Amino acid sequence: MNLCFSYMAQRDFEAADKTVDRLIATTPQSFQARVLKGFVALQCKGDLNTAEKVFSSMPPETDPGLMTLARVWILRLKRNFPEALQVLQQFRGDTLHNTTTAPSPKAFLEGELYRLQGDEAKARTAFEQARTVAERLVREGPDDAPRRVMLGQVLAALGQKDAAIAEGKRAAELLPESEDAFGGHDQAFRLLDHLLETPNGLTVPLLKLDPAWDPLRKDPRYQALLDKYSRTAT
Repeated sequence: MNLCFSYMAQRDFEAADKTVDRLIATTPQSFQARVLKGFVALQCKGDLNTAEKVFSSMPPETDPGLMTLARVWILRLKRNFPEALQVLQQFRGDTLHNTTTAPSPKAFLEGELYRLQGDEAKARTAFEQARTVAERLVREGPDDAPRRVMLGQVLAALGQKDAAIAEGKRAAELLPESEDAFGGHDQAFRLLDHLLETPNGLTVPLLKLDPAWDPLRKDPRYQALLDKYSRTAT
């Protein structure tokens, strides 16, 4: 699995796919292996159907938090925000398991979905709830960079740019490899350009799908970046 993630970080998706196939062949009952197969398809080709089939084939009790997060993510990428919100609200608990050491506050995901549907009042209420959870997580792990990043994301959603940037900088001090794009569109494009040319988890198909990047789509620099790195990926 680590080797597969390393290939994906280098955007060598053919090697990543072959590696996950080897993993499935040796451990066919592995929950993580099947999830990884769907994730590679999504990262490489933006193949939502394959990823959705993988995630929907697994019983929720396998890992309720992770499966809820996966299903919400897929529905969000498909821009089916009402169903994503319905799936999320069926989950009991205030945080969901994530792939980092920072659990995702359920309220933060709710806030994002409300905002994507244009309901700013409910979004802000949810983000305020998420802030309480994120601040608690930071108190429990003050030197954990991903938790600082999570708090920064919540603060950014609340429009508190200075506080969000401060958390991003603190996270970068704790874990220098991590970077954040809370400093406005110009900085966002510089960081995207850098991230797309260095090994990490950002891919062109996800930039095309994820509604999180919608505020940048009308800027011609966004399409220019997609064109530039679409060519280098082929």
